[in-house]
Amino acid sequence: MAVQDERFSLRINGSAVRTPIALASMAGVVDAVYTLARAAHVGATFLGGYSVDQPTLAASRRMAGNSRAEFLLDDPIPALRREVGALDGSGLIVGLNLRSATPEALAEVARAIGPSVVYEIDAHCRQPEMIEVGAGEALVHRPEALEASIRALRDEGVSVSVKFRAGVASDDRAIARRCWEAGAEVLHVDLMDFGYPKIREIRNSVPLTLIANNSITTFDQMREMLSHGADLVSLARGASERTLAGLDAAITRYADEQGWYNSPKQLCRGGDIRSLAFCCMPVKSCPLLPTLEKIGLSRDRYISLKQEAVRGTPLEGGAQTCFGSLSWCCKSSSPCMFRDITLQQMGLSKKEYMQAKRQLSERITHDVFEPHTAP
Repeated sequence: MAVQDERFSLRINGSAVRTPIALASMAGVVDAVYTLARAAHVGATFLGGYSVDQPTLAASRRMAGNSRAEFLLDDPIPALRREVGALDGSGLIVGLNLRSATPEALAEVARAIGPSVVYEIDAHCRQPEMIEVGAGEALVHRPEALEASIRALRDEGVSVSVKFRAGVASDDRAIARRCWEAGAEVLHVDLMDFGYPKIREIRNSVPLTLIANNSITTFDQMREMLSHGADLVSLARGASERTLAGLDAAITRYADEQGWYNSPKQLCRGGDIRSLAFCCMPVKSCPLLPTLEKIGLSRDRYISLKQEAVRGTPLEGGAQTCFGSLSWCCKSSSPCMFRDITLQQMGLSKKEYMQAKRQLSERITHDVFEPHTAP
């Protein structure tokens, strides 16, 4: 586990995620048995969706009557406890995707099962029966109700994820920020047809763990999401064992070779806020200056922040580079003779360089969001 912890440096609910691939919930399908059949190549699973109060249970029964797969649980809590127990020792981050019309029902489940799992609020289901009772996608249209559900779970001392569909709200950034401010730790975003620009938009809005969902079944698609801000990708209908094994092997190999498994594209090539770690001194007309203005970071603060962040690290050196320090150097995949000569002289591999850049990125991101850190 130590190697895996170092490889991805990704944690959810206080535990290391062994690979940045998750199983997304599918009602009537994704349970412990389904998960265990795929557990070798995923790092997290979101069981469900499960309806946990009378209005949503009634809605699920109506939906099942229309030939839709559903988990129909007469007594949800004992059933959920059994599902969670079946995954003990699996090494997976376990999440429960829950539908509820009331915050109280979510809190009741959390009290009964405890903090060992992530509680994912289903603000995603778009079936009319579920929307009519005020659950699923209805929560995106009633953000105050969504906030109340998040706070109810947080009051129980548990980790909260919110799954929602991009494009339902008029402003997904606003929904993401409200989730963050209410105490959510994970956002699980069904991108629909929006693709990577949507995940980048949300990454630039909140410092939460982001899971990108919807038709991500190839490594190229996976890297596209990771390089624009996702921390994990999730699969539902495409989660065959063969597909999962291929993604797991590819991202493991990439991480071992490159050092930063979800390294962003450079800012001038469409990168997200994390790519500030690759930017040079703000001395020319490029995307850097308008980006700094947009995120409320002054030019002088950006310069001093990078200088402070690399002090005492390998990135502090590099007198022969363009701006006298590796802190201003670009991504390892971009050709640069001066950077590479410096790395060679320092005995620093490109993998180690990228790992240091990741730490710099985390410091910059923290500084950007810290003044607005949610309680």
